[in-house]
Amino acid sequence: MAQRGPKEVTPEHTAAMAAGRSDARAVKNYLEGLRANRPKRGRKRTPDTIAKRLKAIELELAEASPLDELKLVQERRDLQAELAAAGTTVDLTALEVAFLDVAKRYSSNKGIDYATWREVGVSAAVLKRAGISRAAG
Repeated sequence: MAQRGPKEVTPEHTAAMAAGRSDARAVKNYLEGLRANRPKRGRKRTPDTIAKRLKAIELELAEASPLDELKLVQERRDLQAELAAAGTTVDLTALEVAFLDVAKRYSSNKGIDYATWREVGVSAAVLKRAGISRAAG
């Protein structure tokens, strides 16, 4: 039985793979942007309230049990990350433009229907502009 060598990849196939990666990147970036801008539940924290809680954690750490110390240190890290991220905003406009360019093709290639896009947070208006309809299924 003769061994087969590696298959040659045609330039067309190479281009198609690159386009697929580019489409996936645009979709991923847009969905991550939507997730980052999704409103959080409950009362919105301000930098002042975060700073107050960080001070309270430092006081509590002085007398905390080992298990409570573990929880407080994690809460402190979470609050510090939240404080650092508070000043950053995601420009959804540019991400949306890139998404609109590829969404219909990506949807068709991957078998993703309208309801799935809606469930992950893509608005009906964006889907309409992308050419993805409820009927397309």
